[in-house]
Amino acid sequence: MLMPHPGFLRELVDAYEALAAEEAAAGRTEPSARARDLAYTLCVSTGTRDVRPALEIARRLLAAAQEREPAPKHRPAQDREPAS
Repeated sequence: MLMPHPGFLRELVDAYEALAAEEAAAGRTEPSARARDLAYTLCVSTGTRDVRPALEIARRLLAAAQEREPAPKHRPAQDREPAS
């Protein structure tokens, strides 16, 4: 299975969750076209057919990607470039 880029996946999850929360707060009972588009893209990206498992898989993939990333190296202050 192809793995979606973590940055793309993070944007999808964040956008879907923010929109779902906004629509729930507004009392919407049906998802908007944008929410359906985001859910579809999440499903395609994770190889699922329902947004709930898509979100679960996306979160697992993001956690795994974060574990694989090396910690940023600390550079002493004298080695840093001055802020502009």
